[in-house]
Amino acid sequence: MIELKDITKEYGNKEKIVAVDNVSLNVSQGEIFGIVGYSGAGKSTLLRFINVLERPTTGSVHVDDVDLLSLSSKDLRKARQSIGMIFQGFYLVTSKTVYENVAFALLAAGVSKKQIEEKVDHLLSVVELTDQKRKYPSQLSGGQKQRVSIARALANDPKVLLCDEATSALDPNTTKSILSLLKDINKKLGITIVIITHEMEVVKEICHRCAVMREGRVVESGTTFDIFSNPKDELTKTFIQNVLEFRLPDSLMEQVQGKLVKLMFLRDLATDAVVSDMLQRFKVKGNILHGKVEYIQDTPLGVFIMDVSGDDTEVYQAISYLEKRVNNVEVINDGPHYQALA
Repeated sequence: MIELKDITKEYGNKEKIVAVDNVSLNVSQGEIFGIVGYSGAGKSTLLRFINVLERPTTGSVHVDDVDLLSLSSKDLRKARQSIGMIFQGFYLVTSKTVYENVAFALLAAGVSKKQIEEKVDHLLSVVELTDQKRKYPSQLSGGQKQRVSIARALANDPKVLLCDEATSALDPNTTKSILSLLKDINKKLGITIVIITHEMEVVKEICHRCAVMREGRVVESGTTFDIFSNPKDELTKTFIQNVLEFRLPDSLMEQVQGKLVKLMFLRDLATDAVVSDMLQRFKVKGNILHGKVEYIQDTPLGVFIMDVSGDDTEVYQAISYLEKRVNNVEVINDGPHYQALA
């Protein structure tokens, strides 16, 4: 559906600033794709290439098999009608009602008044704002404003929806409701969605695949589950830690008697009784200090920290048994001096 190939963007004449550095990405029809990175990584610039709000210095942009960079101004305006976009700042017209904000794009496209009424009412129903259509943006909450923005972006039946930090200005509960709405739209309408964010929690919640950017480059990409379960790049690991981070209090660490072991269970193994089996097979004690199961796109990812103590030989055999049954086993330390888990 979307193909960015060898994209580079440079600014300046004498002193070149490279905002995007030789990036290639493919987004499949109907998927939700996340691009994550800190401010200045180049992710928003990359997003603006997809609807050619900005042109790359080099490279090609294809959406639905159309080379957007080769189109005339007239044809590009037409092509943009199939690409909706929502922003962090909503960009609603404050002097117009909710209804009028959503109808604006349809008026510009020359749609009849009756069709506009039917379409706007339908879209407001989709975003659950039917009872707000006569209100003005100043009368709405942040989440409601973003729902209006989403309805407006869907007005021309786009094939692609671009989201530039669309939840960054929202509180956590509102963010969850907006992400749930986008997920529902993707499922019901089959719209391809590209989300720009600096929050890995957003990626975990909604994206099928993602790419991590740093200093204009993509440093890692893959399915969201694979990225979370086996991050390669140090930046990706930092992002993952921000979501899965936990620290054990010093008072608890002082009670560690044996080897502190970190276990990672992927997919079906997250629900298996591996630890219980191990404790029955070997003469060891297992004190679970932390346990958590995250669901990445409905697939379980479990992380457990346990203190395994007993006869050295039995402990060694127990850990060897875990290594054969569990996706990832890491012996973190041998006693109470380890201060934190990251």
